[in-house]
Amino acid sequence: MADYRKKDITIRYVSYGILIGLIFPLLSFIISSFTGKGSFTFQGFIQLHSTFSPQYLFDILFVFGGISGYYLSRYVYLQNSRYKNVLQQGNAESEKILDYTKKLIQNELDTEIHLNSSSGDLENSLNDLREHLKNNIIEQASRKSEDDQRNWVSEGLAKFAEILRSHTDNMEEFSYHIISNLILYLDANQGGFFLIEENEEGEKFFNMTASYAYDRRKFADRRIEWGEGLIGTCALEKESVYLSDIPESYLTVTSGLGKANPKYLLIVPLLLQEEVFGVLELASFQEFPAHKIDFVERVAESIAITISSVRSNIRTTELLMESRKQAEAMADQEEKMRQSMNELTDFQEQAAKQAEKFISFTNSVNHTLIRAEYDTSGILTYANTRFLRKLGYLSNTEVEGKHISMFINEKDREWFDELWARLAEGGRHYEGYMKHMTKMGQDLWTMSTYTCVRKDDGSVDKILFLAIDTTEQKKQSLDYEGQIEAINRLNIKAEFAPDGKFINCNELFLDTMKFTRSELEEMTIFDFIDKKDIENFNEIWENVTRGIPYQGQVKGLTKYEDEKWFRATYTAVNDMYGEVAKVIYLANEITNEKLMEIETRKQTDQLKVQEEKLRLSGVELKKQLEQTKADMEIQYKDVVNEKNRFEQTIGNLTDIVLSVDQSGNIIYVNSSAEKFWDVKLTKIRGKNAAILFPGYPDDYDSFIVSFLTAMSTKITGERKHVRIRNGKGKWIDTDMILSMSETDHEVSYTAFFRI
Repeated sequence: MADYRKKDITIRYVSYGILIGLIFPLLSFIISSFTGKGSFTFQGFIQLHSTFSPQYLFDILFVFGGISGYYLSRYVYLQNSRYKNVLQQGNAESEKILDYTKKLIQNELDTEIHLNSSSGDLENSLNDLREHLKNNIIEQASRKSEDDQRNWVSEGLAKFAEILRSHTDNMEEFSYHIISNLILYLDANQGGFFLIEENEEGEKFFNMTASYAYDRRKFADRRIEWGEGLIGTCALEKESVYLSDIPESYLTVTSGLGKANPKYLLIVPLLLQEEVFGVLELASFQEFPAHKIDFVERVAESIAITISSVRSNIRTTELLMESRKQAEAMADQEEKMRQSMNELTDFQEQAAKQAEKFISFTNSVNHTLIRAEYDTSGILTYANTRFLRKLGYLSNTEVEGKHISMFINEKDREWFDELWARLAEGGRHYEGYMKHMTKMGQDLWTMSTYTCVRKDDGSVDKILFLAIDTTEQKKQSLDYEGQIEAINRLNIKAEFAPDGKFINCNELFLDTMKFTRSELEEMTIFDFIDKKDIENFNEIWENVTRGIPYQGQVKGLTKYEDEKWFRATYTAVNDMYGEVAKVIYLANEITNEKLMEIETRKQTDQLKVQEEKLRLSGVELKKQLEQTKADMEIQYKDVVNEKNRFEQTIGNLTDIVLSVDQSGNIIYVNSSAEKFWDVKLTKIRGKNAAILFPGYPDDYDSFIVSFLTAMSTKITGERKHVRIRNGKGKWIDTDMILSMSETDHEVSYTAFFRI
């Protein structure tokens, strides 16, 4: 076939050469004929040779054309053969490359490709591609494993967050739900929940409150002394203990069906701010991977926070009960003071109920409370705008670096210095009414709180001062106390039960009626009434106990049966249920006026005018007291709400906390956030939070973008996995949850980042 092809090309190119060679003599002959130098005949052609000698050269050109065509055909054939071989080799390598590419697409990555030496770069590139695909598959599998682990941890944290919100009223049920769900979620086999308790001598020990093994609840009755065994060691060192070879005799909880003891043991302390609340003990046949250990430690921290909150609520309730008992112990004081204390006790009970509902982290206090910070030596390091305005200063430069003594009156220094010395040493916080001195030397009464802010090592970092201005309320209180004292000095006063039994009276009553206080203890209001007037008085008393006050002239009998006339007022005082608790008797003796009534009509009319004024004054005083009661109730609720919110917000959390207002401006960051972003709250407060997120919004998850964008819809209460940059520009993976707080129509958002 190749020879035939070669012969065909040779014949074709030789023929072309001969034909081209014949064109020249024929063209010369035609030109000669048309120019008249010869005729277009054979004789003319012969004659052309005699007249034009180059014609002989034209005649043999076909020989040269044939020879040229022959050699040209050989060259063309060789070039075609060479191109065909190259094309065949290229097609073969293309088939190899195509087959190799299909194998790579099908993840057959163990095969190799070998091409000829001229395609060495392509061969290396294809093999590099195979290695790159191998690495991508390995990295993808690694990323999938990490994503699965993160999802597993996130789902677990959400699940246990829901569990931690329930059963807190029963610690044994709380413990059992935690340990049983933890064993099942970790695919472990056995577990125990130990809580730290104290005996009457103050000695600490561990009490097993729940035990779970082999999908069954076990009887929990085990006590471990402080520092004893692995449990005690874990608590002392405040670090997790992980063992991969457990002695056969260590675990005492088995299935009862002959199952072998697990080989892996994990002991994790319930740790919060360097304080151990208990220990989790988990055992498994399978090894605990690092992400499961980290998950258990994070759950343990959440458990510690819940236990701390429950104990804090219990302690708050106990304190409120003590306050109520103290208020009840003062029941023997005068009517107005007792009433105020009883109402205050009711406020405290209501505040205790509300305190249980406000657990989440919330809002900054600068909008509502007076706030300042001092170092342990008493030097002021920070004061908010409300502090400056209330104390009469224009800027922070007037107070920063000044000693706290400049805000305390000289008369109060002695007891306040003792209070400050106790706080500086890390003593118990102070809460109560306190008088401060403004720049102009005026008194500023506040409901104040001084509390220690501690470092990680437990030492005092600074003293935080929070207060609410109660100057006007204090002035009103002093005014009311003065009015009550004036009434006691000028009016006969006594208190009686609804059945008429004597309760209490002032000294003027004793002097007028000539009785001693001990003699009055067994008497009733009816013992002071003349028997002939008793029927009319019973009608008056019945109306008074139904809530109808009486004001008028009454006649009373002294110890010695002397008749005395009084201009008296009987007013019922209702309890919190609207029922009559007691009757207040206020009177002025008018015996002399009554005897002179006929002769001194004018004086009698004046006395009636005074009686009317006294009645109106009593009504007005009652209104003022009721208004004061309402104002004090509102203010007390506000103080309790803001105090609880603030204590939750400024807690020493390990999470990063960032609070912004509805415009996205920074309100507060905690110390963890300052370290993470390498910033100071005093320098960034009021600035837009986007300064903490370089590359915003293009480089960040939509969850963060919605959080930072003003007036956008924000997802609250849902945990999201996001990436953020720290102060050094490094991307960090974190779990983020967003909460919202609204106070006086002001909305703020707080983000918590858990690294």
